[in-house]
Formats: sequence, structure tokens, C-alpha cells
Amino acid sequence: MVGKRPRNYHGGVPYRRIRDVDRLHALVGAMLLIGEDLDLPTVLRTIVQTAVDVVGARYGALGVLDDTGSGLAEFVTVGFDEAQVAAVGRLPQGLGVLGLLIKHPTALRLADIGDHDERAGFPPAHPPMTSFLGVPISVRNEPFGNLYLTDKAGGAEFTEEDEDLVSALAKAAALAIDRSRAHSQLLRLSLADEQERIGRDLHDTTIRRLFAVGLTLHGAKRLLGRPEAGARLQQAIDELDDTIREIRSTVFAVNRRSRQATGGSLAGELLQVVEDYTPRGGSEVRLELDGPIDAVGHFAGEHLLLSVRQILDALAARPRSAAVDLRVAVDGHGLTLEITDAEPAGLASELPSLGERARLLGGDCRVEPVAAGGMQLIWQVTRLQ
Repeated sequence: MVGKRPRNYHGGVPYRRIRDVDRLHALVGAMLLIGEDLDLPTVLRTIVQTAVDVVGARYGALGVLDDTGSGLAEFVTVGFDEAQVAAVGRLPQGLGVLGLLIKHPTALRLADIGDHDERAGFPPAHPPMTSFLGVPISVRNEPFGNLYLTDKAGGAEFTEEDEDLVSALAKAAALAIDRSRAHSQLLRLSLADEQERIGRDLHDTTIRRLFAVGLTLHGAKRLLGRPEAGARLQQAIDELDDTIREIRSTVFAVNRRSRQATGGSLAGELLQVVEDYTPRGGSEVRLELDGPIDAVGHFAGEHLLLSVRQILDALAARPRSAAVDLRVAVDGHGLTLEITDAEPAGLASELPSLGERARLLGGDCRVEPVAAGGMQLIWQVTRLQ
């Protein structure tokens, strides 16, 4: 059941009780990842995956409260494969022990969830679960949802230290969620303003060009049968072609901004990241894409983009040098990012944070020498959801 709190405990996270230095280090690294500029769906999945990894749980979930605050509007899971999710069916309704945390948002630890008086049972095809740890997440003192973890490794119960670690993570998550919401609102407003501006410019430019074409055609009408008529008509055709191209370019720009706001093609976003780097970069970057890049899920894709941006920022900070080859590949073993650099120490300083991000996705990051000289940084992950 719920661990008993010491008398001097006032709701803060008692870091002094977290004695495992490695777990505390992992928690701090995870907080740094969560604090990066991620969209809300990626933030939520990162939170759940981090909680599972830090406390050694088999399953994890984050339930987002609905507008009434009494049920669940969203349920992000880790540990379930696609077949299990499909077999279980609809989202939990916030009943039983899950509902207990909604009604009473305080941390809860259970040796066996099936023994609790509030248990509601599992739906058909749901995997069995025993040990349970639940921790609330509040954003600006308002309930946002709850973190749920089940089945601690080795059949053990979740400990007080596990609870403290996840409570610390929940506080960091609340800040990240709040910032992500604010960023999304700002992005939508900026996108709307930009689309409105482009619409005005497009309207004015199109009207001017079409009016000019109309005058040209009107003049050509009076010259029918004379040699000048052909030249006037060709001029009008060229003007119409230019106008169509401008409209297409403008529509493409609007659509690209929309994809960036809502999440579009991963391959396209990688190309855009490299394209944005080119004017400020100190090295030429040659990008190669191999395999079904767009099959990578949003969570893994966001961390890939963050890693590529981090690498390009490091390249941009140094004097102009030899070209850098950047390869992204997806195959049956997972996702691989390879960076081949002629400067042996060029990217070594980026390894710690790149490694943390790779481990979050079940992979690693390492540096290997290449035969022609220089080095190759290899970032590999196995979780592609």
C-alpha cells in the first residue's frame, strides 16, 4: 500500500532518499531529454518510457484527464505491442484503481493490484499485472493526469525510492507539458498569422499580374492578323505561367509550414533540417537516406531530428572544413544515424547527450575510426515507435 511519509515531508521530492547514484544520474539525464523542445505527444511518450526504464517496470502508461477531470481522454502506453493494443480494444475509462488516483491524486504503491478493494478487473486479452505504482502529474496546480507503472522486474514490489524517482519525473514532466502546450499555442498563432500574410500577398500579386495579362490580351486582340499579335500573346502566356508558378510556390510554402506544425514526413523534415543548416554551416553536409524512413514512429523520429540538429549545431560552430557525410538508415535491426567526419575529435563532445537519447530508445552511441582517416559517429536505436 501507500508508503508512510515522514513527518517533515511536505509534498516536495525528497532527493536525499534516492541513494542509488546510477538511478539518480539516469533520472537527471531523462529530465534533460524531457526538457528539450518536443511536441506534446513526444513529451508524453518520453515520460512513460523514462519512468519504465528508471524503475525497471514491464508496463507503463500515462493517462491524460478529460475536460471533466473525472475520466481519461488519452492513454499513452509502453510495453504493449500493436497486437496487444488491438486485442484490448478501447481506452481505459478511468475506473477501479486508475479511477482512485483520479479522485485522490496522491502516490499509490500496491504489491498486487488485484488485491485492492477498488479493483475493477482487466478486460479480455489484457495481460496479467501484479505490482503497481501510480503517481499524479499536475500542471500549474491543475491535475493533468497520472503515471501508471506495473510489474516491477523480478516480481518485486515497487519501493519508496521508486516512488520518489517517479515523483521527481512527474514534476519535470509537468514543466515540460506546460511549456509544450504554450509552444503549440504560439506555433498555431504564428502559423495562422503567416498564412494570413501569405494570403494577402498572394491576392495582391495575383490580381496585379492577371490585370496586366488582361491588358496584354486586350491589346493583342486589336492586333490580330498583324505580326506583333503573336509576340503579345506569347508575353501573356509567359505571364500566366509565371503567375501559376508563384501560386504553386506559395501554396507549397504554406503546406510545408502546416506539416511542420502537425508532424509530416520524417524524410522531408530531415532534408529540411540539413537545408536550414547549409547557409550557416562550417562544413558541407551530404545526406543519404536508406530504407523506409517514414515508417519510423513519431517518438523515435523526434529524437532522431533532435540528434541531427545537435550534430549540425556542433558542426556550424567550427571553422569551415571538409565535407561531412550523414546517413540515416532503417532496416530490420532498427534505425541508424551515421556521421563520417574527417576531424577525429570533431563530434566527440556531443557523445554524452547523444548516448542518453539513444539509450532511451534501446540503443547506443559510439565512435569508430574510418580507414581513410577521421572518425565515424554511429547512433543506433531499436525502438522505432
